[in-house]
Amino acid sequence: MWILAGIAVLGLMVLVHEFGHFLVAQLFAVRVDVFSIGFGPRLFGRRRGATDYRVSALPLGGYVKMAGDDPSGERAGAPDEFLSKPRWQRALIALAGPTTNIVMAVLLLTGLYTYRYERPAFLDQPAVIGAVTPDSPAAGAGLQPGDRIVRLGSLRAPTWEDVLVESALSGGSVPVEIERGGTRLTLELVLPENVQEEPWQVGWVPESQFVIRTVLPDTPAARAGFRAGDVVLAVNGEPLRILPGGENPLSAKLQQLGGQPVTLTIERDAVRQDVVVTPEYADHPDGGQRWVMGVELVGRTARKELGVVQAFWVSLEDNWQSSGRMLGLVGRLFTGRASLRGVQGPVGIVRFSGQAGEAGGVPAVVGLMSLISLSLGILNLLPIPVLDGGHIAMLAVEGGLRRDLSLRVKERLLQAGVVFLLLVFAVVMYNDIARIFTN
Repeated sequence: MWILAGIAVLGLMVLVHEFGHFLVAQLFAVRVDVFSIGFGPRLFGRRRGATDYRVSALPLGGYVKMAGDDPSGERAGAPDEFLSKPRWQRALIALAGPTTNIVMAVLLLTGLYTYRYERPAFLDQPAVIGAVTPDSPAAGAGLQPGDRIVRLGSLRAPTWEDVLVESALSGGSVPVEIERGGTRLTLELVLPENVQEEPWQVGWVPESQFVIRTVLPDTPAARAGFRAGDVVLAVNGEPLRILPGGENPLSAKLQQLGGQPVTLTIERDAVRQDVVVTPEYADHPDGGQRWVMGVELVGRTARKELGVVQAFWVSLEDNWQSSGRMLGLVGRLFTGRASLRGVQGPVGIVRFSGQAGEAGGVPAVVGLMSLISLSLGILNLLPIPVLDGGHIAMLAVEGGLRRDLSLRVKERLLQAGVVFLLLVFAVVMYNDIARIFTN
């Protein structure tokens, strides 16, 4: 079901993009011949005025067909044709699609943050390493528990969110400056190829805290007096750490100890205390049997109640930062400092939508919808022929020259743009499909 939802999410964001073009074309009295939901053969629809509003066979977005909208074509002379309009109007029509996507991204996050604003608490904390996975890139670089990352690449005083994003956008190796025992050291970290998909494969584990969300009745945890909201700090004196791959660290520790009594250091109402509990061997929801306490453990989160106005400003800030990261990634791709290996295409987007839905339900899908919409908006503004940004760039050049580019020049530019995008699309699709089989 969530895979179908992923297809619908991608299609809806493409449709939003086309609707932006449609609205501004109507504003400037450009004749729109077709507004289609989906692609391919027409299934049904209704003609209103000059426009055929239709539903087509393939529900993968949609398209708008304007009269005379071939950028390489020549004016036929009709006043309601796209090419008959002034350059500034054509530029605004081209700009409307990406702008609508960006506005939609802001509105989606605003709605989500008004409903619930919650994020892992460690993301906003200084990047202090809690543990290092053996035989990992982080271990190979010489990183140790307790190291504070003061610079990663060109990024100074990063939070964990900064570190995860910067490492995902970087490629190859990156210099890491750390502070250890009052001394600063610079190490060279070789990033794994799949860092965009699996950031924890680097092998650094942040200092973090875990909270008991639920205590099941008639279990060792319930009998020992644990409560929902207790913060678990340590097991037998060892701090509880995030584990690569999302494994439950408390469950992993219980299996390791084989049912022995364990002492959990917890914090309740700002008071620390030790609680002893003996696990029991019982059925597990995922199948089989294992040592359990009877609690649901989650990472500690920072949760705020936001009004609509405050949620809007937070959404605006988050989308601004995401836009900067996307443009930074594009710059690194063009300069060879990042690889297309981690870039997601349509198959990857649908897969992530399904995973988001299964893991986080509707709120996670809404957050992903916002990111997809923003990506469509930002990437379509790139000055590549065929994309909206390419059309705007050509119109700007024509405006500067005060004459139209020749039909031959336009055709060559569009052909180059098509070839470039097809090559990128082929590489991204190959990586998408390869990831399915390797995972």
